[in-house]
Formats: sequence, structure tokens, C-alpha cells
Amino acid sequence: MNSVIIVAAGSGKRMNLGINKQYLKLEEKEMIAHTIDAFYNNGNIDEIIICIKKEEEEFFISEILNKYNYENIKIAYGGEERQDSIYNGLKEINKNCEVVLIHDGARPFVNDDIINRSIEVAKENQAVVVGVPVKDTIKVVENGLIKHTPQRSSLWSAQTPQTFKYDLIMKAYEEAYKNNYYGTDDSMLVEFIGQSVSMIMGSYNNIKITNPEDINIARKILEENKKIR
Repeated sequence: MNSVIIVAAGSGKRMNLGINKQYLKLEEKEMIAHTIDAFYNNGNIDEIIICIKKEEEEFFISEILNKYNYENIKIAYGGEERQDSIYNGLKEINKNCEVVLIHDGARPFVNDDIINRSIEVAKENQAVVVGVPVKDTIKVVENGLIKHTPQRSSLWSAQTPQTFKYDLIMKAYEEAYKNNYYGTDDSMLVEFIGQSVSMIMGSYNNIKITNPEDINIARKILEENKKIR
């Protein structure tokens, strides 16, 4: 059994929209609905949990779940930090689950190939992150001065889904809370307990929509995807 947690409990302050960016429409369909579709229509996904703000539950049910006739989707409430939201989602997962995918609701362009390969590699290696090699030269800067320039060939930009064996990610979260440890992504928690994590190729189209500028990029990706179909 493969489950996915989709995180949609953020505020999206950088978008300056006045609403949760998850409900921003891309071609007349909310961003979060595009993201749900990617997993809802994938034959390898058995369970979907969406982490949302508690105060948005009524709106989410009426304007997303009911509007698009999604069935058997569980809801978990967001926490103070992203990590807290995901932990709430993990606690809702069916205990028969073998593999858990954790995905950003603001990455609507994840595809079947990425989802399926993530599951396959996680079953073999226990933990896997989707990402892409960075295109720019990265500088390590302290107090306005460049301290180090890492070799670009070894640098990847992490995306989601990040995929794990269920028992492993639960252990990682429990250990993180015991040690008051917060990571910026889920793989950091797994690395924290000494487990190696595989990296597989994602897609440069698998963007996270964060800033207003990303909306135009997203619309272009949608147009390209239409042409491919």
C-alpha cells in the first residue's frame, strides 16, 4: 500500500494574494486540484491525505473535494511548522502502508513517471528524494563575503515528492521531536537518524509555485503539457 501526504497548509505570504495560494486558479482549476489529480489518477497510489488549515476545512471540502468529486481523501490539520503538518498527516495514514510519498501542494506538475520511480526506489533503498542538478554556480556567503564555491556537479536542487518506507519516516519524525530537531525537508530528518537517502532525477517543470513570477511559468508549462497530449 502506497500513501501520499500533500501539504497545503501554508500561508503563501510571498504571493501577496490575500488567499492561500493553493486555491489560485491555473486555467480555471485550483492549483491544489491539479496536484491532487496527479496522485488521484495514478494507479500506484492507494491513499491520499491532504494537510490543510483547520479554518479552511469547510471551504476545502465544498470548493475542492465536492466540486471535483474526489472520494476517500483524508484531511489532516496543519501545524505551526511544515514538519508539524506532515506529522499530523503521518498519524492519519493506514497502518498497512508500506511507502509514503510527501509532496508540496504547490508543485502541480509532478507526473506519473516521477511518482512511480519514487515508489520503486523507496521500496529498494528505503528513502528517496526527487531533484534536479543545479544550473547556476552556488556560493556560500557569510556576512556578505563569499566563503566557498562548491563544485556544481555535486549540487542538486531538492524537489518533492520525497518518499520513504512508512516505518522509517515515522521513526525519523519521532526521533526528531525527541531531540527538538526541525529540518527544512523530510529527508533531513531521515539523514538525522543515520539513514542514507537516494536522489533521483525529477523534472525542471516540477516547480514549486512560490512567487507571483512563478504563475506565468506555470501557465506556460500547462500550455506545453497540452501540446504534448
